[in-house]
Amino acid sequence: MWVVGLGNPGARYEGTRHNAGFEVLYRLVARWKARLALRESEVEAFRSGDVTLVAPLAFMNRSGDALAAYEESSGTRLVPAETLVVCDDIYLPVGTLRLRPGGSTAGHRGLESIEAHFGTPEYPRLRIGVGGQPGEGLADHVLSRFEPAERDLMDEAVAEAEQAVETWASEGILAAMNRFNRRSRGVSS
Repeated sequence: MWVVGLGNPGARYEGTRHNAGFEVLYRLVARWKARLALRESEVEAFRSGDVTLVAPLAFMNRSGDALAAYEESSGTRLVPAETLVVCDDIYLPVGTLRLRPGGSTAGHRGLESIEAHFGTPEYPRLRIGVGGQPGEGLADHVLSRFEPAERDLMDEAVAEAEQAVETWASEGILAAMNRFNRRSRGVSS
């Protein structure tokens, strides 16, 4: 099993809306005391039991290329149905979690890149709502940081997303969906 957390590399992007997937992934690395399995220019991977945590270190729209680099370097081929992708979602209110076994990319460039790499939209994904901002440019919005009230909601959502990933890994996507797909936390951007 693989968990792929999406984000943009570098300190400039830490704490931005687009890096919600990285936040979850690196918190799981610490929580599970995962050991470094691979580090290259385009990807980092950590192992914990039967799960490999993968951080594509290419920019978001090249996430699929980073997974290809991981596969080549590790000699492992990711199985789409066994790969949970964690990412931000501007169409969900801040802090809302949404798990799905597959489906549309909804215009998310990272998911589009991964779908192109896998050749299928049928891979599980955990989307974390980062809110949308009417009238604001999409790139500016996803690369912005959270307001204090939003940050509190995101901290709760990231902690809950960790639990959702653990449920997915131990009980499957349906159990995770039943437990963690809920309504908004009440603040939208």
